[in-house]
Amino acid sequence: MADRFFPNEMPDYIPESPTVESAAVAASDSLSKLLHLPFKTLSEGLKKAALDLKDTVVNETWVAKGKRVGDYTLYTGALGTAFLLFKAYQVTGDKNDLALCSDIIKACDSASRGSGVFGADPAAAPAIEGGWCWSKFDGSTARQTGRTDGGGLISEKLGSLCLVRSVESKRATFICGQAGVYALGAVVAHHNGDEQSCQQYITKFKEIKLSKDLPDELCMGEPGSCGHPRSGNYPSSEGSETDRLVHWCHGAPGVALTLVKAAKVFESDEFLQAAIDAGEVVWNRGLLNSKPEFLYRAKAFACFLHDRAQNLISEGVMHGGDRPYSLFEGIGGMAYLFLDMTEPSQARFPAFEL
Repeated sequence: MADRFFPNEMPDYIPESPTVESAAVAASDSLSKLLHLPFKTLSEGLKKAALDLKDTVVNETWVAKGKRVGDYTLYTGALGTAFLLFKAYQVTGDKNDLALCSDIIKACDSASRGSGVFGADPAAAPAIEGGWCWSKFDGSTARQTGRTDGGGLISEKLGSLCLVRSVESKRATFICGQAGVYALGAVVAHHNGDEQSCQQYITKFKEIKLSKDLPDELCMGEPGSCGHPRSGNYPSSEGSETDRLVHWCHGAPGVALTLVKAAKVFESDEFLQAAIDAGEVVWNRGLLNSKPEFLYRAKAFACFLHDRAQNLISEGVMHGGDRPYSLFEGIGGMAYLFLDMTEPSQARFPAFEL
């Protein structure tokens, strides 16, 4: 596992079989059968698996901890559990998930004002800077709308809230600090019909103070120019020349999301091609739009995890994450992906759109 990825031996594309029976005939193993299944059948199976994983995450990160919050962040802490519950509510309409989500957000709010800083390394990666850049694009057009309809709680500040540069600024970030607590809190309160709490969270969000050392803009250079000359992967951290990690926070996956957003905002074919190239890195080295092959790749990644992840983790072959139940390092993220696959056109990367 020195290379930190599994060689991708799955076919580049498998068309769906018309029935479950024909999928079983065409398949050579359990993973192949999943890939052949009609999508409606597959998505129902993924949803069931996601809801089971969600219950496990809630038990391990909330119930087993006495409903107390230490790490309140979206990235590795209890806010990630709340975000997963909100996603489950969006898919199933279960008000119990929404109510529990609200309770956890309140606990995260309290913890964020009375505890130390938790979350990702301040020197994390260009991908986190990519998250800042992505939000910056939205902020340039949306301005301070204060929307809480699930389409985005957007402020001019949000462009900088994803960038982690110092202990002082980290508390303000979306994925590792209070900005995420307040933004998700406002959206969930709105869905609960609690407009008073919604406005309180929005007020707290607007009052966040940013560190003076945050840059006004991030210069990315030419699209794709930062990629590794041989593989097209992106550096794991600023100044790094290694070509080992293909993670959202270290490497091509996070940068690909930024490039997709840049292509949309600037209507640039150059950014779009750079995003596609970064996506090829994820497919070829990481097992991880309307083109069937891209949708198939997302499905194939989900099927691989559904079929093999738990066994690979238990055998020690696959790293289960330093925080194994968290949204960005553990099975919380896998559950979120499975829920996204129930309606791919509505899929949103957590923390990039709210």
